[in-house]
Amino acid sequence: MWIPTEHEKYGVVLASFRGTVQHGLPLEIGDTVQILEKCEGWYRGFILKNPNVKGIFPSSYIHLKNAHVKNKGQFETVIPVEDSVITEMTSTLRDWGAMWKQLYVKNEGDLFHRLWHVMNEILDLRRQVLVGHLTHDRMRDVKQHITARLDWGNEQLCLDLVPRREFSMVDPDEISVTELYRLMEHRHRKKETPAPASTHHLFVHVKSLMSANLGEELEVFFHIYDGRENRPLSERFFVKLNKSGLPKSPEKTERQCTLFVDLGSSDLRKDVYIVVHIIRIGRMGAGEKKNLCSVQYRRPFGCAVVSIADLLTADSKDDHLLKVYACNTESEWFQIHENIIKKANSRYNLSGSNTGLAVALQLLHGDIEQLRREYMVLFTRGVSITRKLGFSDVIMPGEMRNDLYITLEKGEFEKGGKSVARNVEITVYVLDIDGQILKSHVAAGSGEPGGDDYHSLVLYHNNSPRWAEQIKLPIPVDMFRGSHVRFEFRHCSTKDKGEKKLFGYSFVPLMQEDGRTLPDGTHELIIQKCEENTSLADCSRYLKLPFSKANLPSNNQTLKGTKESFWITSFLCSTKLTQNGDMLDLLKWRAHPERINDSLSKLKEIDGSEIVKFLQDTLDTLFGILDESSQRYGLKVFDSLVHIINLLQDSKFQHFKPVMDTYIESHFAGALSYRDLIKVLKWYVDRIVDAEHQDHIQQVLKASEYIFKYIIQSRRLFSLATGGQNEEEFRVCIHELFMSIRFFLSQENKSTSPVAQTQAVFLRTFPAVYGELLKIFTVREVAGFVRETLGSLPTAAHADCLEAVKLQCIAKTVESQLYINPESRCILLPVVLRVLQAHMQEQRDLVMCARILTSMLSLIKKEENGTAEPVVSEEVELIVESLLGVLLRTILEISNRPQPAGPAMRLQFQDVTGEFVACLLALLRQMSDRHYQQLLQAFSSKDNLRDFLLQIFTVFRILIRPEMFPKDWTVMRLVTNNVIITTVLYLSDALRKNFLNDKFDYKVWDSYFYLSVIFINQPCLQLESFSPSKRKKILEKYGDMRVMMGCEIFSMWQNLGEHKLNFIPAMIGPFLEVTLVPQPDLRNVMIPIFHDMMDWEQRRSGNFKQVEAKLIDKLDSLMSEGKGDETYRELFNSIIPLFGPYPSLLKKIERETWRESGISLIATVTRLMERLLDYRDCMKLGEVDGKKIGCTVSLLNFYKTELNKEEMYIRYIHKLYDLHLKAQNYTEASYTLLLYDELLEWSDRPLREFLNYPMQSEWQRKEYLHLTIVQNFDRGKCWENGIILCRELADQYESYYDYRNLSKMRMMEASLYDKIMDQQRLEPEFFRVGFYGKKFPFFLRNKEFVCRGHDYERLEAFQQRMLNEFPHAIAMQHVNQPDQTIYQADAQYLQIYAVTPIPESQDVLQRDGVPDNIKSFYKFNHIWRFRYDRPFHKGTKDKENEFKSLWVERTTLTLVQSLPGISRWFEVEKRELVEVSPLENAIEVIENKNLQLRTLITQCQSRQMQNINPLTMCLNGVIDAAVNGGLARYQEAFFVKDYMMNHPEDGEKIGRLRELMFEQAHILEYGLAVHEKFVPQDMRPLHKKLVDQFHLMKSSLGIQEFPAYVRASPVHFTNGSPRTCRNSVPNIISPDGGRGVARRSYPAVNRYSSSSLSSQASNEVSNITGQSESSDEVFNMQPSPSTSSLSSNHSASPNVTSSAPSSARGSPQMAEKHKHSRENACLSPRERPVSAIFPNPLDPAQRAPTHQIGDTTLPRSDPNLSAPDKVRPTPSSWSLDSVKEGAPSLSDSFGKLLCPPVPPRPPYSGSSAKNMRSQSPVSASRSPQKTTVPPFTPSPTECQSTSLVSNSPVLSGSYSSGISSLSRCSVSEASGTELPAGDHPPHPLPPPTTLPNSVSSSSDEPIRRENKTPPPYSVYERNNPRRPVPLPHSLSIPPQTDPPALPPKPHQLRTGSMKLDGTSDPRVPRPRPLPRKVSQL
Repeated sequence: MWIPTEHEKYGVVLASFRGTVQHGLPLEIGDTVQILEKCEGWYRGFILKNPNVKGIFPSSYIHLKNAHVKNKGQFETVIPVEDSVITEMTSTLRDWGAMWKQLYVKNEGDLFHRLWHVMNEILDLRRQVLVGHLTHDRMRDVKQHITARLDWGNEQLCLDLVPRREFSMVDPDEISVTELYRLMEHRHRKKETPAPASTHHLFVHVKSLMSANLGEELEVFFHIYDGRENRPLSERFFVKLNKSGLPKSPEKTERQCTLFVDLGSSDLRKDVYIVVHIIRIGRMGAGEKKNLCSVQYRRPFGCAVVSIADLLTADSKDDHLLKVYACNTESEWFQIHENIIKKANSRYNLSGSNTGLAVALQLLHGDIEQLRREYMVLFTRGVSITRKLGFSDVIMPGEMRNDLYITLEKGEFEKGGKSVARNVEITVYVLDIDGQILKSHVAAGSGEPGGDDYHSLVLYHNNSPRWAEQIKLPIPVDMFRGSHVRFEFRHCSTKDKGEKKLFGYSFVPLMQEDGRTLPDGTHELIIQKCEENTSLADCSRYLKLPFSKANLPSNNQTLKGTKESFWITSFLCSTKLTQNGDMLDLLKWRAHPERINDSLSKLKEIDGSEIVKFLQDTLDTLFGILDESSQRYGLKVFDSLVHIINLLQDSKFQHFKPVMDTYIESHFAGALSYRDLIKVLKWYVDRIVDAEHQDHIQQVLKASEYIFKYIIQSRRLFSLATGGQNEEEFRVCIHELFMSIRFFLSQENKSTSPVAQTQAVFLRTFPAVYGELLKIFTVREVAGFVRETLGSLPTAAHADCLEAVKLQCIAKTVESQLYINPESRCILLPVVLRVLQAHMQEQRDLVMCARILTSMLSLIKKEENGTAEPVVSEEVELIVESLLGVLLRTILEISNRPQPAGPAMRLQFQDVTGEFVACLLALLRQMSDRHYQQLLQAFSSKDNLRDFLLQIFTVFRILIRPEMFPKDWTVMRLVTNNVIITTVLYLSDALRKNFLNDKFDYKVWDSYFYLSVIFINQPCLQLESFSPSKRKKILEKYGDMRVMMGCEIFSMWQNLGEHKLNFIPAMIGPFLEVTLVPQPDLRNVMIPIFHDMMDWEQRRSGNFKQVEAKLIDKLDSLMSEGKGDETYRELFNSIIPLFGPYPSLLKKIERETWRESGISLIATVTRLMERLLDYRDCMKLGEVDGKKIGCTVSLLNFYKTELNKEEMYIRYIHKLYDLHLKAQNYTEASYTLLLYDELLEWSDRPLREFLNYPMQSEWQRKEYLHLTIVQNFDRGKCWENGIILCRELADQYESYYDYRNLSKMRMMEASLYDKIMDQQRLEPEFFRVGFYGKKFPFFLRNKEFVCRGHDYERLEAFQQRMLNEFPHAIAMQHVNQPDQTIYQADAQYLQIYAVTPIPESQDVLQRDGVPDNIKSFYKFNHIWRFRYDRPFHKGTKDKENEFKSLWVERTTLTLVQSLPGISRWFEVEKRELVEVSPLENAIEVIENKNLQLRTLITQCQSRQMQNINPLTMCLNGVIDAAVNGGLARYQEAFFVKDYMMNHPEDGEKIGRLRELMFEQAHILEYGLAVHEKFVPQDMRPLHKKLVDQFHLMKSSLGIQEFPAYVRASPVHFTNGSPRTCRNSVPNIISPDGGRGVARRSYPAVNRYSSSSLSSQASNEVSNITGQSESSDEVFNMQPSPSTSSLSSNHSASPNVTSSAPSSARGSPQMAEKHKHSRENACLSPRERPVSAIFPNPLDPAQRAPTHQIGDTTLPRSDPNLSAPDKVRPTPSSWSLDSVKEGAPSLSDSFGKLLCPPVPPRPPYSGSSAKNMRSQSPVSASRSPQKTTVPPFTPSPTECQSTSLVSNSPVLSGSYSSGISSLSRCSVSEASGTELPAGDHPPHPLPPPTTLPNSVSSSSDEPIRRENKTPPPYSVYERNNPRRPVPLPHSLSIPPQTDPPALPPKPHQLRTGSMKLDGTSDPRVPRPRPLPRKVSQL
């Protein structure tokens, strides 16, 4: 049976449990569980991190822990009873764990590894704490380490700052808000700026000396040297090195490592150095032989110097290699370091190129105890301490030190009868009073233990040696008296024996007779002569002698006159001994009573360090004198006491204050002193007002704290001794003293007067007295003193400085022990509040005011236990009454002030705001119902209450600002919000009661709603974005405050009644923001408000347009502000259910009369929201991709078409423009900006400032836009479009006579033309992309698009790019349309394949002579339609010949807009499917291959090809395939009887196929001829093989000899198939035949003469129709190696069939003249009649019946005839007369263009020009002027008649070889001809889209599309059965019709006045919608 557990409540899982039993709960090791019930070895409960899932688990798997249970029962919470640091550590590590893994995912490797180490470190420390074996101090250190690391990790992971006290977390509910703020701020400050340490220490570790010439032992001395004052700062550190240069005692680290301690901050500067002196121990000369002498001397070796400033940058123990220098002359040794510092290079040099001292140097900061904790290893391993010379900056009491430092400076010696100077060595001994040598008391420095003596350096042959060696004599204090130091001088011989001979000595006693020590400074000692054998053992003999020349009596001239002297410098650093006689006189006052007066007077001149050394003795002396003769010395003793007390205020001696405190408590015995002290103090106070000099009195008042301490302690001692006698007398004295104080404080003075300054001094020290007074007086009495004293200050303060001091005094009062007591608070609070209120109202000293308020309010919190005590309640009431209003005003003031400039000021400013805010929150948190009632009742009028409410709401809005607190202060923000919501609940009642109905006040209500909305939307309340543990904590502590506030909004809204109309539509936006919060309860509360708003708006105005407009604007602004970016997508998704299937709103709306408009509004908003959501998701950080652009286009179109929001539309135009620029889509950027440009007109209407545009006229803005667009078209290489805009701008400049800009514009236009001709443009690929599945954004979902690829981007690259943009998408591997399952799938599917563009401007592409550079633009720009072919087999597939069943499914896609446009991709609007039969497919394949061959041949002929390889490959591919059965397969498939019987309707097509095969053979033959001419020598064998294979191919096709019509002329390749001209005679193929004339006669146009195709790329199939399949691709279409490329199962260029000119195909209804134009296509480049250049269109309605014309009319061409005889024009080569006859109107229009005049042509009896007629190609144009141009252009032949031909010098080839080149010439000439004035005004050229879409380009295309099958091929077969071989069209004669209309000439399209007449072609590009006018944008 399951029993609820009593004690087993909380445990940790020891081993993982799978939970396989019924109701089992799976557990992982380390999980914490809460246990609910138990039963026979099983527990039931849940894991704390997932409390919703409950289950059972074995009790043996759980380690139970003690826990504290709150709210026992169903909703109990369990808190483990353990150290709070452990609890925090555990929960923090759990949070970090999840985030740590994310760091790995995000590839933040550095932080990942650092966090890993820190987590391991914390776990180790946690283990130590849990074991519990740590000492108290160690535990403290461990906790400090833990919390430091937790804080570091939280900061790195951007988690919250944890407020702590004593390492444990603080519960914000248990301390006041002000205290919480202080803790947070303290931790924040600590994090920001660690306080700089005042003491520093230098760690030195000697490694080795590296030198080539070692071999002797060395001594190394380090010391710190002040280069500015040229003196050492520290004693020396001494290391001995062996002969290898390594430390002698490596095992004793303290002998190699030292810490130079107690360096002050002033010592860390550039001119403070570490100086190293190196001494060698060995022979006198470094190079002497070893056997000369066994005696060793200390000799100079070298010196190294390094600046301490260099170490400041090094954090770790960096190893330094110090350069060692030697001095040039030994006499300079004493100052070598100075020379190195001064860089006096002449005096020293490097001791060796590779000599260096390796040392580790590190600066450590902080006091020595701190270092012992932090660098424990350093101290445990051993390190010697090297002290400063003298005391440190701060002298610590109890520090014991007694060091005498003696520096051996220099000596002056006589030669001593020698010819050379002496080698002098000094030996130093210390001897005690008995003359015994003190052992181990002579130290060369720290590091090595002291010795019995010290041997100095020996300087070679120097009678005036200067050593500058410092030694340390650590002599005990008790041995100082009577001790002396003896210096023995010896001469060191360099002879064989190496003796050291004594020749003199000096001595110096350490203490004088009167007890003073040897004074600091330099002493010149007398050298006493003596010999080696003289006994120095008896000291008494020489101690009586004088030791110093300064001490010699004046009559002793003999000693004074001796030259020999020895100088030393002594320095004593002792805490016990003094060199000051005055100090000794004072301490021994009883011995000399007469000197007391002098001694007391001289005390002020004694150095402070001497006084603090003997502090207790000095105080005893003073009070002893006071007790014995108070009358006589009372004032002097008092002054001396004041001097000592003030001395301890100095930072150097401040640590001696505790020594004085201890003295007062324990040693002070002056029981009677209080009377004298009070008396003297009162005497001074009484004299203040009258005294002229206040300095001394101020010193007295500064010392008043300690004076009172002495007074109180003295009184207590007296009371103890006498049993409390004279109590009343004492009280009276104190009262009188305070009366005197109050009197002097009440004096009103100017701030500059001395009395005011004295008042300030007293106020600074006064609060320190309270604690002393409390030792004797009651709390109320002391509070009374304080109140009266502070109250006595003058109220009208003249002195600003006094006011500031007064505030400081109050601050200290509030922080003192006195104020903590509630009794005293009642007395003091009114005084404090009065002063505070005055200051805050005047906005003075706000920092101090904040400090006082903080202290006051933190105390109130401490007193509260659950319910407020009456005392506390009264205090809160008082504070609210006097300070709440002024506090609100202060916060408003300082928040609205401009931020100060300096960083320090800004910091202080921020602090003050934060502190006042904390005070306000603390105060509001303390207020109860009663306080609120009293507050609201206290307002005298409604206006005052209104002002208060407005004020407090505004302040709350300020508190909610994100910048109010640092971002990681979540704890503080939550407390703030809790206080705000509590206060708002109280205040909303006042709002309802006082400001509704007739008293309604919009401003207050608006402020209230605005505050509520901001409150709900705060980031710190969006619980969804927090981790589960953090969310749980917040909900447990505060609940969801957003819901509470939402309910309050709803309740207040319901109360408004008809006043709701005031908030419509203003509150729609704010309330909408609230509904975006993903909190279901909050939405349930807020949704009815929307219904209410719509209802009230409907009642008021009959619609809710306002609501709709506001909703839309707000939704967009939320997006542009980036709202919701930091939360999940659900936040914005919420709007869809809100306006979609959300029951509460839709159901309500459906009941209303206005349901239709309501539902339509919801639909609109939902659609907009979907787009905005997509936009928001796409705009996340990252590169610009198609998704972002597509999304913006979708939104932009939505605003324009559906919402008609002009301003939004323009904004998104510019957003899209910026995206394009960023992605370098310059063409798209131009089209985008054109949208805005088209909204503007050329008017002077002023436009307001908008986006980045300044205020300007509409004309100026449009001009700026034009220029920007042209610039971008230029960058996008879309120069044709730029030209149009240039012209439009030029027209504007011309109309304003702005010739300067007109000139620039024309030059710009010219430069664009140049670029078209000169620069290479890449031809883009186009791809169709389908986006299927519900996971795609709304604007892509289940739609298909065509995308323009980037430069050089092929299908694979594009596919990869799309998959990168949609990483979750699956690429579909087929091209079939997907089914519904794919459409509805919860996934993303991408279907991508390449498509071919179908150009609209066929006319330009089919014109002969138009350069490739121009054609390439029309092939790939302004494309609406695209094609894709998919081969498939219908019926049974013939394995032997698959072409029989190979059909092609042709898909034509039509887009909503042409490419390129405002995006790189557009949606497919229409999709057409056509099936192409196998026969039609075969025709197309062969046509395409023929076209490719022609192109390559002409390119080769015109030398456009760099090498001949492409042609070779193409010929090889076709001939080889044909030989292997390519064409034969087609014959097998379609030329058999079975096929003809089964498909009788295909007769013409079969004929067409046969003709194409013959045509191909003919092209190949011609191609081989061209190939033979250009083929290089090494490829000749291949060419021969090709020729042989070609003959095989011919025979396989059954061609023995080409028919006459095929053989007649060389091939010309323009638009049609190679055909012969009817008028030609048979001729041999001559590759040269067509080129001679052009080269000689018309060099200017020669580059176009041989090619009628514009492609420069050798692998192009066709440039006429924009096909871009390479020859490789054509080859690859073969189903098998044996199959010809002609018989491909893949469709060839898709445009050949649909867009090829009709002249290339037959048609039953086709007029004979069209056949004629196809005949012309057979001609060679020089033979074709001119009309063949422009194929002649014919409208289906105007087709004429066919006529049969006999053979006899065909003219013949004979090579032997002369040129004039030979030239006989064809029917299409018109004379001028014939043109006039056929089109008189044309001659009127264009007659004036025909210059020069052309002579008449020879008569021709054939057909008349009247027989030809055609319809002019008319089409709509898409120009900016919105007009279309009738495209009339004279035929090129009008400009040049045959007379020009007859003038040509030589005509090789057929009769028309010259006309072709003339036709080219005529095009270029005609376009360049200037129009005479008045005939045709120039008009700007429409954009390239406007070039007419000539119907001629595919006159039979509509029929082909309808029939789905091509028309029968040849009419002639049916009409002329006599011919066994089918006769092609080239043999039929066109009927006699009117001459054809002329295609348009480029420059004549520039007309804006002529209108389009008649009908236009359905395929004409759609015109843009007319622009709307922009209002002031």
